[in-house]
Amino acid sequence: MKIVRSQSFTAERAWGALDIAQIEGASVRLHWTDAPYKWHVNDGAEVFVVLDGAVDMHWRENGAEFVERLHPGDVFSAGVGCEHVAHPVGEARILVVEKQGSI
Repeated sequence: MKIVRSQSFTAERAWGALDIAQIEGASVRLHWTDAPYKWHVNDGAEVFVVLDGAVDMHWRENGAEFVERLHPGDVFSAGVGCEHVAHPVGEARILVVEKQGSI
């Protein structure tokens, strides 16, 4: 049994994470950040849920770049091969479910 109070979680560095669970090859992690991540492509699907703050999610599709602002409760799902990067607007807390070992 584990209860996580996400709004009180902080990390020592941007994108620091609290491991919540491992489920059949997938990791469930709570991230805290106040800085952009890096452009990347996961080797499996990723589900990205904004819990606190706002995040500008950038992704590329067929040579075009898109940006959408995500707010608490918004979910971004990236399939295999989806190049993307998250830019928080101030501090943000994000729940990420992805294949174990993904970047």
